[in-house]
Amino acid sequence: MLSATPNIKPIVYVVDDDVSVRESLELLIIEAGFRPVMFAGAQQFLDHPEEPVPSCLVLDVGLPDLNGLELQRRLAGRPSLPIIFITGRGDIPTTVHAMKAGAVEFMTKPFGPEELLAAIGDAIERSRASLAHEADLQILRERYESLTARERQVMALVVRGQLNKQVAFELGLTEITVKVHRGRVMRKMKASSLADAVNMAARLGNTATGKR
Repeated sequence: MLSATPNIKPIVYVVDDDVSVRESLELLIIEAGFRPVMFAGAQQFLDHPEEPVPSCLVLDVGLPDLNGLELQRRLAGRPSLPIIFITGRGDIPTTVHAMKAGAVEFMTKPFGPEELLAAIGDAIERSRASLAHEADLQILRERYESLTARERQVMALVVRGQLNKQVAFELGLTEITVKVHRGRVMRKMKASSLADAVNMAARLGNTATGKR
């Protein structure tokens, strides 16, 4: 589980095979108050362990091993790592492809430092929000895991709008027993109302709502 660690500088990863570009971006990133981590190629970046802090990736499109678009595809499961593409040979199809796949910016060299830093700042805020969302979701998952199998059954039916007597009939329980299970569900999930429980179930997905 990833969660943002307080008081740690956000990371700006840079993947570019041009050493002069890496050196100039490294200085710019340091001056802006971020922590630069530089790579000459995509595989080198992929081999680097993921760190649970707000971060973004400044990525060259034309790399000698995996190109930037292929690396973007491999990182599709990491929403907390927004991508800013940089390239010396921008073209419309590549730009469209990158943006449709979720890139936050596509910049053609040469670009101004203010332009890049603005994009980095936006990307870091997106990363921070994504990490916070994932941390909150992980807390919900842990609460849900604390429920017994019967409590999960009751929760699934309750959040689908069934009354206690309907839940009791479907599960072969007494209405009093359903009320007890329902109360435990609300306490364990820390739900303040039925609407709150419904929202939690929606965030947890099909498992908590009993849908397939």
